[in-house]
Amino acid sequence: MPRVAYIVSRFPHLPETFILREMNTLRAMGTQVELFPLIVQEQKLIHPDARDWLGKLHSARPFSAKTLRANCRALVRQPADYLAAFFQMIWFNLPSLKFLIRSIYIFPWAVAMADEMKTLGIEHIHAHYATHPALAAWIIQRFTGIPYSVSVHAHDIFVNRTMLKPKIRAAAFVRAISEFNRNYLIQTCGDWAGEKTFVVHCGIQPERYRVRRGKQKNGFDIITVGSLQEYKGQAYLIDACALLRNEGFPFRCTIAGGGELYDPLAKLIEAKGLGGQVTLAGAQTEEQVAELMAGADCCVLPSIITRAGKMEGIPVVLMEALASRLPVIASRISGIPELIEHQRSGLLVPPGDAAAMAASIRWIQAHPQESARLAQNGAQIVTQAFNLGKNTQALNDLFIKHVKNKNMAGEK
Repeated sequence: MPRVAYIVSRFPHLPETFILREMNTLRAMGTQVELFPLIVQEQKLIHPDARDWLGKLHSARPFSAKTLRANCRALVRQPADYLAAFFQMIWFNLPSLKFLIRSIYIFPWAVAMADEMKTLGIEHIHAHYATHPALAAWIIQRFTGIPYSVSVHAHDIFVNRTMLKPKIRAAAFVRAISEFNRNYLIQTCGDWAGEKTFVVHCGIQPERYRVRRGKQKNGFDIITVGSLQEYKGQAYLIDACALLRNEGFPFRCTIAGGGELYDPLAKLIEAKGLGGQVTLAGAQTEEQVAELMAGADCCVLPSIITRAGKMEGIPVVLMEALASRLPVIASRISGIPELIEHQRSGLLVPPGDAAAMAASIRWIQAHPQESARLAQNGAQIVTQAFNLGKNTQALNDLFIKHVKNKNMAGEK
C-alpha cells in the first residue's frame, strides 16, 4: 500500500468530517496516511475520531527556526528551483492580494514539509481543496518530485480561481466530488482538465446512523446542520418557519452548527418572534448530529449561491439524513441533484425561496407514506453511490495506480 501525505487547510476542523472519515478509512485499508495541516487549530469540541490524529500530525510554523533552516538548506542546495518556484508562485497569485499574502505565508511551510516528506518516504501527496492545500502540494512537488492530486469541493473552485489552472495542470490527477464539479473544471480550465479528473463522491458509513424513531410527541421536528455561513442559507429557513408559524403549523426547528452568523441569526429569530420554536444548537459532533436526526421528522438544507459565487458541493449532511431514513428538502444547486432527485429521493426547491421551503415542509408532514418512500429511496442511493468504503477504495485505487506508474517510469 502507498504512503500518502494528506494536506488540509486546518485540523481538527469540526465541519470537515468527510476528510477525517476518508483518512481513517484509508488507514483501515492499509494505506499509510501522514497528516500535514497548514493550521493546527485549538478547538473545544473535537470529533472523537480526530483525537488519535492530534499526536501524529506534522506541522511547522512558517517562520520558526526549523522552517528557516529548511529554507536555507533548499536555497543553498537548489537555488534555481527555489527561486523559480517562489517567483512563479508570486506571479500566479498577483491577481489576488489575499492569495498573494497567504502564498508567501505558505511557501516556507511547504519547503520545510518537503524535507519531512522525503524523510518519511512519502510516495504521493493528496491535497483537500484546490486553494492553499493544493498550492502547498504544488510547491512540495517542485522540490521533491513527489506527485500530487487534489480533491476539489466547492468554494475552492467556485469563488476565487487564482492559480487554479497551474495547480490542476501540475497534478497527477484531480478528484471531483461531483459531476457538476468535473464539468465546471472543464468549462473553466479546458477539456484537458476533464481528462485527468475523476468523480469520486464523498461518503458516509450508513451503519452509524439510526433509523429515526417513531413520533412520541406532538408537533413536527425540523433539523438543519451546517456551519453558520451565508451560503448555507439558514436565514431563509427561519423565514420559512415564520410563514409556518403564521399559518398555525405546529413545529420545532433545530439549527445545528457554529460560525460567524450565530449572533445575526439569533437576532433574526428574535425579530421574527420564533424564540420558542427555532433553536440555535451550536456546533455538534457526528454522534450528536446522528442523535438529533433520529428524533427529527425532516431535514432541510436551505443553501444558496452568494454574490461571490460561494455554494455547496454535495453536502454530507444530506447523506447523513438519508442514512437516518429522514425525508430531506434541499436547494436545487451545484451537485445536490446528483443525490437528491425531486420526488424520488427528496424534495428540491429554488435557492432562497422560503415559501417553497415552507410548502415542502407542509407536504412532508401531510404525506407520511410518500415521504417515507422518498427517504427509503434516498437511503438506497447513499448506500450504493455515497458509501464511504466503496468511494474511499476508488480513491485509494487511484493513489496506487499513480504510485505504480511513477515507480515504473523511474525504473526505465
